[in-house]
Amino acid sequence: MSTYPDLFLTNHEKKVSAYSRKDQPTDPATVTPKTPLSTLNLNWREKDLPERFRTKHVHRLHPYLGKFIPQIVEIFLRKYFSPGQTILDPFCGSGTALVQANELGMNAIGYDVSAFNVMLCKAKLARYNPAIARDELMDILESVRAVIPLASKQGHLWKQVEEELGLSETDNSYLKTWFAPEALHQLLTYRRFIDTRAYKYKDLLRVVLSRSARSARLTTHFDLDFPKKPQNVPYWCYKHSRTCVPTTDAFKFMHRYTIDTVQRIQQFSSIRTDSTVDVRHADSRRARFPKIDGVITSPPYVGLIDYHEQHAYAYHLLGLVDARHNEIGPAVGGSSQVAKEQYVQDIASVFCRASDAMTRGGRMIVIAHDKAYLYSKIAQLVGVKVEAVVERHVNRRTGRRSNEFFESVFVWKKP
Repeated sequence: MSTYPDLFLTNHEKKVSAYSRKDQPTDPATVTPKTPLSTLNLNWREKDLPERFRTKHVHRLHPYLGKFIPQIVEIFLRKYFSPGQTILDPFCGSGTALVQANELGMNAIGYDVSAFNVMLCKAKLARYNPAIARDELMDILESVRAVIPLASKQGHLWKQVEEELGLSETDNSYLKTWFAPEALHQLLTYRRFIDTRAYKYKDLLRVVLSRSARSARLTTHFDLDFPKKPQNVPYWCYKHSRTCVPTTDAFKFMHRYTIDTVQRIQQFSSIRTDSTVDVRHADSRRARFPKIDGVITSPPYVGLIDYHEQHAYAYHLLGLVDARHNEIGPAVGGSSQVAKEQYVQDIASVFCRASDAMTRGGRMIVIAHDKAYLYSKIAQLVGVKVEAVVERHVNRRTGRRSNEFFESVFVWKKP
């Protein structure tokens, strides 16, 4: 059964749907430029593609809502691009496309309006000396560990830490609301050491700190994605089927994520290539893209996710510049007809700029949950030839986002 109306298809489009197919999902490593689109089965179930494969190496340095899985990126990179070519992701988010392009020997350029996203991408794609990275991660962890017993006995030390960070009461209001005092003190101490020591890989340390802060918030275990208000009392936990209490300790998360980060950095360092990666903090509607061979991206959805708000704890803790007013299609803006029309214009303007920078015959691969059927209009505005629309059934089985839906992979070609 199709979820994309035929009235939106042009004579140049070839629609491919694998929803009802019985064959095995496609192994990305088997795809070549000669692989027919009609043979692709992108409907991975949990048993076909367990989470540990969807979140391999640096892809799980930090949770991120709304990202696409690396396997679908790999398939279309292998199908349409070659090592040495340059790929653009104008909405690079957590850097999935950039990481996969590097794995395959392709140069990658990413743009994002979110300061947190840019920091995360740079941390994932930095060229590390794994031994130095490990030493720095362990050094800052042990430094925080050494301070905790002393600070627990001498509460005035935490006040000293706050003063040295220069955080005013206004700056601290969010942090004091969402973190227990002990957890907040630990997080601020970790940040203090990042700021005051000559570490080489500070973005990597900031990502560990942010990931720890996300888990240490005063929220229920089953609501880390969408916390509405702080949880300050014991509660019945649907995730663990027992009564749980809000966390007051951030250090246990620092320890856990330090070990995990060391392993992930080592794993990616062993397979990454010498291809170039350039991550830029800019609004793609106004950016002047350099010469590229193609695009692969998953744009923001209209009225679904506030990308800055999902990492609010990081913006407050790290002092990042909040540019949420420049987001395209934020959830706070809703999904009215006016919002959809603005979204179409904004997305089209980005792809027009990308098309101008792209070689003739180059392709744009756009992965989107197009439930409002906006991308046919966007393609018309950009002036691309629609070669195919490949549908994929997404069946999520974990967390609160356990629903299922369809997303489309649009294959556009510059005439």
